[in-house]
Amino acid sequence: MSDHPFNEHIPALRRYAIALLRDRSLADDLVQDTLERGLNKLSFFKTGSNLRAWLFTIMHNLFVNQLPQSKRWQHQSIEESDTGSNDFADEMLTTRDFMQALQALSDDHRATILLIGLEQLTYEQAAKVLNLPVGTVMSRLARARERLSLLMNGDAGPQLRRVK
Repeated sequence: MSDHPFNEHIPALRRYAIALLRDRSLADDLVQDTLERGLNKLSFFKTGSNLRAWLFTIMHNLFVNQLPQSKRWQHQSIEESDTGSNDFADEMLTTRDFMQALQALSDDHRATILLIGLEQLTYEQAAKVLNLPVGTVMSRLARARERLSLLMNGDAGPQLRRVK
């Protein structure tokens, strides 16, 4: 698989998986499952369409479908490290706070903000990956950014529950 077209997308897939799962080993498993599924379903890929978005769609579906069924995909906490310098320590604390705030978002909001903010997908590409209308992606992104900002500023406010 050394010259396979999937290779150029592996770093982005891994970055997204790590952000979703917060565990490198579990992320590597998810990337491997994604690549395996992609290879097995390659006949379904439409030539000329976006391979990266197609692989992200596979990964997102694997994550969403396997999360409730398996403890393997449970979110892991980031280990805190002992730091020497105050600037580095402050930066590490900010990063830790950001990752905790990111994990406090719903899976839907976290996936949306990661696809657009981290992976730089367009609204249209993210909509395809998430199988949603573009308007829904845009509103989820706005709500995710607002919630993330509130969490980072320590003003999460009362939690409202969705009533069905």
